[in-house]
Amino acid sequence: MANEERLDIHNSEIPVVCRACEARHRGICGALDPEQLQKLGKHAIRKVVDDATELYSADQEIERYSNIMSGVVKLSKMMSDGRQQIVGLQFAPDFVGRPFSRQAKTTAEAATTVRLCSFPKNALEKIISETPELEHRLHEQSLKELDEARDWMLTLGRKTAAEKVASFLHLIVTHINPEWEDTEDTVEIELPMKRADIADFLGLTIETVSRQLTNLRKRGIIDIRDRRIVIIPDIHKLFAATQQDLSN
Repeated sequence: MANEERLDIHNSEIPVVCRACEARHRGICGALDPEQLQKLGKHAIRKVVDDATELYSADQEIERYSNIMSGVVKLSKMMSDGRQQIVGLQFAPDFVGRPFSRQAKTTAEAATTVRLCSFPKNALEKIISETPELEHRLHEQSLKELDEARDWMLTLGRKTAAEKVASFLHLIVTHINPEWEDTEDTVEIELPMKRADIADFLGLTIETVSRQLTNLRKRGIIDIRDRRIVIIPDIHKLFAATQQDLSN
């Protein structure tokens, strides 16, 4: 529609800082009315976090929650002997934290430069108690993360090294911009993690990750520039590679 706008009907009542925020439209804050946004906005802090910065650690007392406005956050768990496993990735506009939990269950670290909108635990939980739709959205995100974790169990348990690397690239592309899942255009992304972290996430060695990236490049499925920049000419070919062993 010609007059259809991204901003709300009651836009004048919405805090200025919230009006152009993608997390508000696609994330949990989309469930809040202008008055609730005003209440939460009084406590919100926007900040930029450099990559490799820890946001919180496992078993840490939870004091604040955040919306990811841009960037990628990695979640990991540590074993008693110091071994680490990356167990998940979060993208804009995901919600960082677990409402009504006293302690964090994972360590969250910025995988790239991350822009966050952060607010106190008590302020958000009070609004949650007053807003069934907000609680519903948080529940939906939890179910989405559960579904993705189950899909990733399949990737780690059954797929070949070539399929795992292709699956990782497809995950990054479709979460950075969901609209790219069906695009016919060439897509360019910057890998949010170093090869060592990618290997950790996939349960592979660094050498295997590098070898499979080279394999995908030789087959014309991707192109690589400056080690971190990956160009994908055809997203559908990349998706096919997530379910077809191209290692030989």
